[in-house]
Amino acid sequence: MRFISEEDSAALVDHAMAFEAAREALIAAVAPGTTLFPAVLGHGSEPTNRFSIKSGSTADYAGLKVGSFWPGNPDRGLPRHNSVILLFDQDVGRVDTVIEAGRVNAYRTAAADAVAASVLARPDSAVLAVFGAGNQAEFECAALARILPIRTVLVVARDATKVAGFAERLAGQGASGIAVRAAAPREACAAADVIVTATPARAPLFEADWVRPGTHVAAMGADAKGKQELPPALLERAQLFCDLPEQSRTIGEFQHASAGASAGLRALGDVLRTGEGGRTDPEAITVFDSSGIALQDLTIARAILAKADARL
Repeated sequence: MRFISEEDSAALVDHAMAFEAAREALIAAVAPGTTLFPAVLGHGSEPTNRFSIKSGSTADYAGLKVGSFWPGNPDRGLPRHNSVILLFDQDVGRVDTVIEAGRVNAYRTAAADAVAASVLARPDSAVLAVFGAGNQAEFECAALARILPIRTVLVVARDATKVAGFAERLAGQGASGIAVRAAAPREACAAADVIVTATPARAPLFEADWVRPGTHVAAMGADAKGKQELPPALLERAQLFCDLPEQSRTIGEFQHASAGASAGLRALGDVLRTGEGGRTDPEAITVFDSSGIALQDLTIARAILAKADARL
């Protein structure tokens, strides 16, 4: 069995790798022979300590990712989020590879939103509004700045002190020259070409009529029943896309969509595979819900293995 530590996987991953892996995963999700199993959501002995298990298989590979969220970890000097990816040897059923992937998971999650934005956002999008100022928000902004001409980031956060140093942290991920400032929710939505929500919210973060025509919205915080970041009224007038429709309707953002709105929901993989059905109207509002699928973890794990092997 091969083992790659958190330190080694963090040194091997980057935004370019994550983007290609996410794109591959989203297309594989709609390919014949792929199976994505229902997510398992659990908690530790203390119910506030939560974990999820997401698994899947294709004709070529199979495995799973265990992701955990322990909110008290910062008091111990540890990150709240951790992740471990397991790849199986499909000939004998043993675990072939184990990768600690806490930092990798941040890249992988942001990459899915970047892939969606590459076909759903207006190509001239320059103003990005992000709800949330935690670790994931920074990765989201850096990933989007790679594929869109982002010049301004408006950060909506309950703790305005977290905005300090945001630009420097983006520059550390290769997204330099971007103006960053705190903004109120309505101001941020009114100015944004792209809106990203990266929070654990359980109620809408803004009003539907604050979002202007032509905006692309990426919601990545909802990954369990009851979580919600977007107003349902927005879903009624937007074009809806996601990574996995049945999961998005169950634990993702579109659990809050009406039957009429969700009837038109499309898997992003179909758009990527055919090159059709993405943004066709500059005035359209597009929404991408990323509740996270195992194939994203498996494809980036395989990419990390390939890069590690190339360095041997």
